[in-house]
Amino acid sequence: MVITDEELALTAAQAGAAVVQAMYGASLTRLEKSAGDFATAADIEAEKATLDVIRTARPDDAVTAEESGSTGPDGAERRWLIDPLCGTLNYAARSMLVAVNVALRVGSDTTVAACADPFAGEVFWTDGTHAYVRRSGVDERLAPSSGSRLVDVNLDPPFPNGPVFQAARLLADPGFAGRFHPRVVSTTLAVAWVAAGRRAAYVTDGHLRDSVHFAAGIALCRAAGCVVTGIDGQPLHTGKGGLVVAADRETHTALLELIRDQSPPGNRLPHDRSPEDIHRLLAAIDRLEHGGGTEKPLAE
Repeated sequence: MVITDEELALTAAQAGAAVVQAMYGASLTRLEKSAGDFATAADIEAEKATLDVIRTARPDDAVTAEESGSTGPDGAERRWLIDPLCGTLNYAARSMLVAVNVALRVGSDTTVAACADPFAGEVFWTDGTHAYVRRSGVDERLAPSSGSRLVDVNLDPPFPNGPVFQAARLLADPGFAGRFHPRVVSTTLAVAWVAAGRRAAYVTDGHLRDSVHFAAGIALCRAAGCVVTGIDGQPLHTGKGGLVVAADRETHTALLELIRDQSPPGNRLPHDRSPEDIHRLLAAIDRLEHGGGTEKPLAE
């Protein structure tokens, strides 16, 4: 029986999640990677379990995994992106806010993805068109909502846009506090929560193209119908980079305005546009990507 890519992503993420859950609370060896960054034995074992599933079913696909790096042809059309334990610091401190992320990139598109919560028994997943959460074998469509007004903000470095944007300054902005309720989960599980309607938005700085941490969550949010851009409102992976994912346009617009308030006029990029222009651009790109029209997006 041939397993589909989406079921493979689900199976692989669940395999990693089972390891993470089983090793929780144990005294784990830390493997130092760089200043302030480390992996645990659970990261390593969860990655092995995830890779075993993928390599058994798709031996010819390339893989980029958080701990073991890249294998397979550099220019492979199909590449799996794996983060076996997103939230290692949380996990090592015996906090359960962690995720196992699996995504498949075909060409330049992420076609399927899964984000497993080892402790809630949930897997958020997408077939590239729609987004779901699977509980006890039952799938439910994800429905973004800004009703909670909860916005997760990533405070982990690096901060490539530090001179013009700092997440910590966003949290301190009275306009932010007056409209939203800040949260800091420090795992990309919070990105999946935006798709699921449990968070109104998520904001992070950084260059995220082909990120094993963010690929699955971004794919989920796009499939669920969230508004997804970089921190300057440009299409993702362009402009200043970063990520603003919001349940709706109103929330997205409010966050962009707060982010732009941090940047002195002289430091703003000349292609900065109004939120209305940004949303028209994103709608035009979406129509072109899905064959819904021939309208050209606004000139860069």
